[in-house]
Amino acid sequence: MGKKGDLSNFERGMVVGARWASLSISQSAQLLGFSRTTISMVYKEWCAKGKTSSMRQSCGRKCLVDARGQRRMGRLIQADRRATLTGITTRYNRGMQQSICEATTRTTLRRMGYNSRRPHRVPLISTTNRKKRLQFARAQQNWTVEDWKNVAWSDESRFLLRHSNGRVRIWRKQNENMDPSCLVTTVQAGGGGVMVWGMFSWHTLVPLVPIGHRLNATAYLSIVSDHVHPFMTTMYPSSDGYFQQDNAPCHKARIISNWFLEHDNEFTVLQWPPQSPDLNPIEHLWDVVEWELRALDVHPTNLHQLQDAILSIWANISKECFQHLVESMPRRIKAVLKAKGGQTPY
Repeated sequence: MGKKGDLSNFERGMVVGARWASLSISQSAQLLGFSRTTISMVYKEWCAKGKTSSMRQSCGRKCLVDARGQRRMGRLIQADRRATLTGITTRYNRGMQQSICEATTRTTLRRMGYNSRRPHRVPLISTTNRKKRLQFARAQQNWTVEDWKNVAWSDESRFLLRHSNGRVRIWRKQNENMDPSCLVTTVQAGGGGVMVWGMFSWHTLVPLVPIGHRLNATAYLSIVSDHVHPFMTTMYPSSDGYFQQDNAPCHKARIISNWFLEHDNEFTVLQWPPQSPDLNPIEHLWDVVEWELRALDVHPTNLHQLQDAILSIWANISKECFQHLVESMPRRIKAVLKAKGGQTPY
């Protein structure tokens, strides 16, 4: 029913086990479903060599890239992560007696665990700001989740009415490139968008504040006095709360700094390091809103509908979701320390 080389190592072990249990060759063959010849040959090999693993060599053409070649190819990848398949193949073939094609390069790279992927986008961090991020992480490295519960996180975000998604792919024939069903329409500046200001803490989400046009210092002062101040004084009556904001120009305007200075006995403004969206958990809430917008069965067709959808999605974010983000803060701080102020996976 089968030959010796066709058996897996597990099946070969079963053969030996059956014979060891004093079953005859015929009984073993009937029990396991293999021929008597296969049973006999496997058992004889075990008696002679004490092995049940198959010594049969794999079939097919010999691999053109051996272990040494894989190490060479790995060094080429490490030297230039953005190299194309053609470039890697060309560099690999230089000085080699036997050249390989791009298909072999692709197969070898996959065998080594490499795959072509879009690079993860991270902010460019200058040397100066890297030091500031590291200083911030060191200052807060002993904060526990209980400490981070006293922080109110804030940020602004803009959501477009239409998205230009370069990842969309379609199936079409060669002459169907201008077929209406094969087109993706685009509009200038995304067809307009809605900007909102948001804030949350461990305890609750603050309702979003729509921003009419651009956010300047005067408009931001209204947000701070009408939304931030009542929230901080109500949520942290013992004046042990921290308000987080990034370093946007309108946040650092003189009238804003003077206002915070006048109310420094009520709460503290957290000194935030530049270029640190990975440390602000509200960024992940913006992602949630974006994902939910794209998942809508009926997409907004005008800015009013878009704003209503954004406000609704934000209001329905679960408490477990934003509390989990606050709980991640000690891990984020450790990630910055490990990266010495550089980029983190968050």
